[in-house]
Amino acid sequence: MIGFLPVSKADMKEAGLEILDFIFITGSAYVDHPSFDAALISRLLSAHGYSVGIIAQPNLEKNEDFTRLSKPRLGFLISSGNLDSSLRLYTSEHHRRHFDEYSPGGKIGRLPNNAVICYTKKIKEIFPETPAIIGGIEASLRRLTHYDYWEDRLRESILIESGADILVYGMGEKAILEIAAELHRGVPINALQDIKGTAIKVPCFDYIYDYVKLPSYEDCLKNKKNFALQEKINYMEQNPFLGKRLAQKVKDAVVAVNPPALPLTTEEMDEVYNLPFMRTYHPMYEKQGGVPAIEEVRFSITAHRGCFGGCNFCAIHYHEGRIIQKRSDDSILSEAKLLSELPNFKGYIHDVGGPTANFHRPSCEGQFERGACKGKSCINCKNLKADHSEYITLLRKMRAISKIKKVFIRSGVRYDYLLKAKDGDKFLDELAKYHISGQLKIAPEHISDSVLKAMGKSPKTFYTKFIEKFTKVNERIKKKQYLVPYFMSSHPGATLKDAIELAVFLKKHNYKIRQVQDFIPTPGTISTAMYYTGINPLTGEKIYVAKTKKEKAMQRALLQYWDKRNYALVKKALMSEKRTDLIQFLYNNAKNSL
Repeated sequence: MIGFLPVSKADMKEAGLEILDFIFITGSAYVDHPSFDAALISRLLSAHGYSVGIIAQPNLEKNEDFTRLSKPRLGFLISSGNLDSSLRLYTSEHHRRHFDEYSPGGKIGRLPNNAVICYTKKIKEIFPETPAIIGGIEASLRRLTHYDYWEDRLRESILIESGADILVYGMGEKAILEIAAELHRGVPINALQDIKGTAIKVPCFDYIYDYVKLPSYEDCLKNKKNFALQEKINYMEQNPFLGKRLAQKVKDAVVAVNPPALPLTTEEMDEVYNLPFMRTYHPMYEKQGGVPAIEEVRFSITAHRGCFGGCNFCAIHYHEGRIIQKRSDDSILSEAKLLSELPNFKGYIHDVGGPTANFHRPSCEGQFERGACKGKSCINCKNLKADHSEYITLLRKMRAISKIKKVFIRSGVRYDYLLKAKDGDKFLDELAKYHISGQLKIAPEHISDSVLKAMGKSPKTFYTKFIEKFTKVNERIKKKQYLVPYFMSSHPGATLKDAIELAVFLKKHNYKIRQVQDFIPTPGTISTAMYYTGINPLTGEKIYVAKTKKEKAMQRALLQYWDKRNYALVKKALMSEKRTDLIQFLYNNAKNSL
């Protein structure tokens, strides 16, 4: 189909459609770009012969918002959009956000909290017999019993709470095509029990086979150790080749989570990203100021998926997986040329990469046969094949395209991987010469080795060594370029003493960081389990967790000690740790900051 997908009966009539096969309900505005889940899944279904319409950000108070495209032939697809709705609505301090980049004009109020649950319940109220298929990041990470930080409680699987018929987790392409084919054949939705990358609900354990039994939802409520065990098992079984089905009793039902979907091959990745996206928001938003989120990705290119970095606070392990899936150079270069022909292209590709830009190949050979090793860190493995050669070749080809002035890399560079690679210096040289606009954003997150270990990050020495290398290469090429590090406060394992250590480090290196992320326990991660239980699920060891508003505020203030608004909190933190000797050190020669 040329143009946007149908959003109204008039669009359906113009396309010659009396009924749609699927209707995608999303909590984000309709942006027809591969970075948006509704567009990506809908375009894929459309390419495989199914008709799909979009209902974006429906009003829960208006049934007509949910019936505007009538009833679909095969089912409703339901997602909160590109982020978990609670994360999109609330800060780490539980304050309501004042800007929503996924809504027209950035205005708030278009998205309900717990969007997947709200939308699904509304659909089941209006169309009780029509299959409701939930997916996207919110459903994906809430597929089992999970901790909800904003409500400070354990919640049962979103599959149970929403009343949906089936849950698709992960990126979803393979699963949704299989579901669509089975529904088209007339197979009832409740008979689809073995599709990889899905979760289903059954009356009892007798309905499933070959599974690992998890502690029940009720058992997790009774004892935090049970929840920690659940999270460990779930983490260990995230293998599309060797992972086991997981089963958990939730009230009067059993949630069965099938193993993850197989990773996409290069040919399949090419198919997905070569689909005919409009690459902008629907024109119905023009009068409202457009959709801000498109600006970050409009001229960016996804080169690969997945991340084997192993950060415990990150959801990618459970969503995209640890196996790197990449596109062919031809596909990527074709998209670069397409972008260069757009009327508002100014010669700059804003990004080309993935969750981690320089993870452009699998961490070792054989992962497309056996998956990533259970319970082992790829980044610290002796079999890690750290190699930038294919990525360097791709970047050189992109730079050679006539209308492209510069290709930036903004999606994150893992400096520990770079330092382990034989061609690390070569990549860093190219990075500094051609792919930085004066600043390189990196994410050391902390500098205390005990905290870094809890985070699943490499030791501090990797960061300090990278600083030296980055400084030297820029001196050699005679460029003034700077590192912009991201740090996190109050991650499990981080004490006030660790925060003081980080503040001293920042002072010594003359860093005045503007952005600090206070740890937010998002559903489904190992770090979130640490926060809730006080236990590291992977080791069973107790771990310190800063939970009081007072301590969290002091840890955050220490990371921005130079800001005069933080002086009182910083002084209080130093006094509480009997480190008043550092007051003069932190603020000496910094009177202008006070």
